[in-house]
Amino acid sequence: MIMDCAIYRHGLRTEGPEDLSDALAEARAAEGFVWIGLYEPSEREFDLVTQEFGLHPLAVEDALNAHQRPKLEVYDDSLFMVLKPVVYEPESDTVSAGEIMVFIGDCFVVTVRHGEGSPLAAVRRRLEEEPEMLDKGPTAVLYAVADAVVDHYLEVATELGTDLEELETEVFRPEGGGSRHTASRIYGFKRQVLEFRRATGPLALPLNRLAGTGQFGGGVPFVHDKARPFFRDVGDHLMRVNESVEALDRLVSDVLSAHLAQMSVRQNDDMRKISAWAAMAAVPTMIAGIYGMNFDHMPELHWLWSYPAVILVMAALEVLLYRLFKHRDWL
Repeated sequence: MIMDCAIYRHGLRTEGPEDLSDALAEARAAEGFVWIGLYEPSEREFDLVTQEFGLHPLAVEDALNAHQRPKLEVYDDSLFMVLKPVVYEPESDTVSAGEIMVFIGDCFVVTVRHGEGSPLAAVRRRLEEEPEMLDKGPTAVLYAVADAVVDHYLEVATELGTDLEELETEVFRPEGGGSRHTASRIYGFKRQVLEFRRATGPLALPLNRLAGTGQFGGGVPFVHDKARPFFRDVGDHLMRVNESVEALDRLVSDVLSAHLAQMSVRQNDDMRKISAWAAMAAVPTMIAGIYGMNFDHMPELHWLWSYPAVILVMAALEVLLYRLFKHRDWL
């Protein structure tokens, strides 16, 4: 459905006509641009936008089907960019990713969003409060959307770092190792980091193209050359996010390895204790078994003090074994 449609002249908003072709013609006549916001449009709803703005069919297919990686595509009449905003839910410790598709042309912007992780309403309000920025045209909208998405990445990375500290505390607490569910929690956390990484990692290449850095030194159509420093700034923020994600991924792997090592050590300690108690139980069992055979030619059976002597020997051996195992930290 169409969430918002407006024409911007010199950075100021005017409500656009219901007919999209009239809105586009009015924007061109006023040397402004029209910005249309769509939310999970159906194929039928998007056909009208496609026809009026001449969007490329491959980009339209991506916008309708969603589930795309962050990317930047340049077509004859438009520029198409995919971003994946993320939302972190602390209650369930899950990272969910939405999608934002941005089409920009000479005098139009079409934004299509899927999922709930979308900062577009706040972006539009912020831009409308800054007419100087909005006067830069569709490039300003693309920059503002990318900047809002990446800034939210920083917040999510901070929240993930806080939760990882809690996991570390649980694993390395004095009791050691955490509960039996700790390993599944750590693995689940690693899955969330991977989901976050899928959103942030591929975005570096499109931002480099927009900033004109690295091997992409040339300009990008429909993006003003003076906007390059702004996209470089967004790219720097994204670099910080990717470094944080890499650090989180390495650290959570180390925490998982440490937890498994602690569980292995704990199992070895348990096995040593079991072995020690089994050895202590085996000695009196062996002695009692020998004297329980009741052979005729066992002179000890006829001694007066044989029974208390055997009990004393068994007790002495038990004390000796207990002190030996205790000295070696087996008990």
